[in-house]
Amino acid sequence: MDEHGERTTDTVEHLAREAPMDPATEVFVTHRNLLFTVAYEMLGSAADAEDVLQETWLRWARVDLGTVRDRRAFLVRITTREALTRLRTLRRRKESYVGPWLPEPLLTAPDVAEDVELADSVSMAMMLVLETLAPVERAVFVLREVFDLGYDEIADAVDKTPAAVRQIAHRARNHVAARRPRGDASPAKARDALDAFQRAVQTGDMQGLLDVLAPNVVLLTDGGGVARAAMAPVVGADQVTLVLGRLVTAASLRTVQVNGNPALIVRLEGEADSVLTVRIDDGLVTGLYAVCNPEKLARIGLETTVSRCPEELR
Repeated sequence: MDEHGERTTDTVEHLAREAPMDPATEVFVTHRNLLFTVAYEMLGSAADAEDVLQETWLRWARVDLGTVRDRRAFLVRITTREALTRLRTLRRRKESYVGPWLPEPLLTAPDVAEDVELADSVSMAMMLVLETLAPVERAVFVLREVFDLGYDEIADAVDKTPAAVRQIAHRARNHVAARRPRGDASPAKARDALDAFQRAVQTGDMQGLLDVLAPNVVLLTDGGGVARAAMAPVVGADQVTLVLGRLVTAASLRTVQVNGNPALIVRLEGEADSVLTVRIDDGLVTGLYAVCNPEKLARIGLETTVSRCPEELR
């Protein structure tokens, strides 16, 4: 866990235990999960999202609440601006990243899947699509399409005019639509694909694995130069099957909810080795994403709350 992420979590938990909380603290705690989700969807990193929340809290604590008409919008604006600043830094960091980069996986509660739009927006496949947007485009898309903010609110958050935000939203929406999964990526289909994959690995049935993979399936393995992983995308069902057969022959697999969708935690000798998620198009697995970088697995044993609603409305 990132040092700053731990500090933010400890701070918020400490604040939540205070009785009674002061008004600023109460408002922040009420919206914390929503703000974390905004930051995570913009950054793809829980550790960096926690840092953004720390900065948001520090700025919020200095605000005169009497001057704030819409507290949620004000907090979202601070979070968005902090996330945009950090996103530009992250993009430079990713340019020197060793091997493929994947978002940090989050262990999420089963009820996240009930909010279909939220589960889709935080899925590994969609997070990778969001990576192809420019920073402001990503912020506008997330705030508009995921959190349904008005154009005026978004304009305040990204320092653009409402007319410019409308144009950016239209451009980002078309960009995402052209790259998002084409078929039915329902949790049930993802579970079926993962069940078939798990059975094939555990029984050595490689033909069974080939049967659920699209011919042009792509496997991305994120080791960050720390863990063993392919340094480039692995393309094609035959090649992917060979790599996965070597990767998980001696592993134990457990089905979990990651980023609101079914996934597998791969364990070697009792330790989390990787997290495997899938992209489904027209009933076949077209994308496999294996996060092996231990820095990104630091919080996979702890359930993370993602939400589009303030805590008081849940």
